[in-house]
Amino acid sequence: MTVAIDSRPSPAKRTSSDTIQRHRDSVLRTGPGVALAAAIAIAAKLLHTVPGMATFSPMILAIAIGIAVRNLIGTPSFAHPGIAFSMRRLLRLAIGLLGFQITLTQLAAVGSKGLFVVTGTLLATFGFTLAAGRALGVDRKLTELIAAGTSICGASAVVATNSVTEGSDEDVAYAIACVTIFGSIAMFVYPVLPRLLHLDSEAYGLWSGASIHEIAQVAAASFQNSQRAGEIATVAKLARVMLLAPVVLSLSLATRVSAQRARGKSTRPPLPWFAIGFVAIAAVNSVATIPPGVRGVAVTLSTFLLTMALAAMGLETDVSRLYAEGFRPAILGGLAFLFIATFSLTFVKLLG
Repeated sequence: MTVAIDSRPSPAKRTSSDTIQRHRDSVLRTGPGVALAAAIAIAAKLLHTVPGMATFSPMILAIAIGIAVRNLIGTPSFAHPGIAFSMRRLLRLAIGLLGFQITLTQLAAVGSKGLFVVTGTLLATFGFTLAAGRALGVDRKLTELIAAGTSICGASAVVATNSVTEGSDEDVAYAIACVTIFGSIAMFVYPVLPRLLHLDSEAYGLWSGASIHEIAQVAAASFQNSQRAGEIATVAKLARVMLLAPVVLSLSLATRVSAQRARGKSTRPPLPWFAIGFVAIAAVNSVATIPPGVRGVAVTLSTFLLTMALAAMGLETDVSRLYAEGFRPAILGGLAFLFIATFSLTFVKLLG
């Protein structure tokens, strides 16, 4: 009597094998694009160390290199899946890890008046920019990105906000160009103004931290005045970064309500879990003792992943489409810059 033996793998083994194969295929598909974005991020980091380039953050340099590659050489088709992965998955992870840079103690160090200045300036600037964008006829999505970049924390805020706004890569590049240009102007103009405006080191530091776009630009402008001004400006800027999550969550809620009104039924846009993760990590970072080595790795990884995401956006940015946007968004960026500078200065003066 012959006994038939079933040589086929069990369902559990087949499922495990299929899962492994899918992961392998996914890595092979996204690997080249991720590697290209990483290479540009490394190049941007190295370029940042060149004399005269330190005033531009590696993130800004990365998107510039990416745009140059895209428009001078062309982005290879095999890299697109990995580029999309970098712009979405890696970006969300990076924003969540930003929480390791923030503690509630740092916020408390700003003081109640400082927090009032920072929060009031952020809300007023965001609202003004949205209103000005409507008046100028600038696309809503691009307006929201310029508003976030100007009022919160530059390029990081632009890419975080775009995860909810879902603007085009060209919108992201345009918004980042605006905050880079006007933030750079502030970086060179602010240091010559304290005497003319009768600002002491503390007032100047708070004004710088509450109004200049990128944290690198804040540091460059404030430490030229004094060590004390630089320290206050840095903490005020970190307070603005902490407000990134509430703004993104609010935009997500507004998008949901708007969609419900437009369609006449309930809709649930994806909840920005990375923003919630950002708040959760910041909370843990405030109450628990995280080893400096772990925190240092997390901060470095967050910065590098953000740089990769911006490199990927640059690789997808068509300059001809940037030209198509015209000058109105640039005018909007200029108006937003002037508003945040004058509004925050008035606030600082009134509060003494």
